[in-house]
Amino acid sequence: MKHASGFLKNIHHLAVEGNIGVGKTSFCQILSSRLNAQLVLEEHETNPFLKDFYGDRERYAFQTQMFYLLARYRQQSEIAQKDLFHQLVVSDYIFSKDRIFANLTLSDQELTLYEKVADVLEKSLLKPDFVIYLQATTERLFKNIRERNRDYETGLDIDYLNLLNESYNHFFFNYTEAPILIVDATEIDFIHNPNDLDEILRELDRGGKGTRFFKPLSH
Repeated sequence: MKHASGFLKNIHHLAVEGNIGVGKTSFCQILSSRLNAQLVLEEHETNPFLKDFYGDRERYAFQTQMFYLLARYRQQSEIAQKDLFHQLVVSDYIFSKDRIFANLTLSDQELTLYEKVADVLEKSLLKPDFVIYLQATTERLFKNIRERNRDYETGLDIDYLNLLNESYNHFFFNYTEAPILIVDATEIDFIHNPNDLDEILRELDRGGKGTRFFKPLSH
């Protein structure tokens, strides 16, 4: 097990983001182990509205979104009280990305109410020190989703996934709340190929500000 070094020694909250199916949870689990960091994972499967949402997005969008908003707020509040034995926290989402889904799925009236609640909650939360955005093609994401075969994702169609992917790319290509490393994850396999993770860590350890794009040299 390795500890954070170089640039990573100077940050306390590293967030990993990416669309459904990109593998950010697995990536975070491996990364937190390598860096001896506290791991914070989004609680997808606890949302009681999620399966119904994929079957009827218009009907269940607001309930689904509000559940996630409050659950994410609770988790992000706890990050500020992180385990004192860990210098670094690795989480698999950032709070502000919640708006990606809200803008896609909510009606105008629902979105107005959502924004009022989200604005109040977000003011009390800390921003991540650095963000890694794992980007992949819609085709790769859909393949990953089908292979993992989660019950609540059976109603997820490729058209919605593609729209979501475009929204994710637009959001993170224009993200300015923290430095961000955008990684082309379409072909990488950090679970079975440690070299992919090593390359990403070396690139991350360079530090820097603003937005950087990275594609592992082995692909």
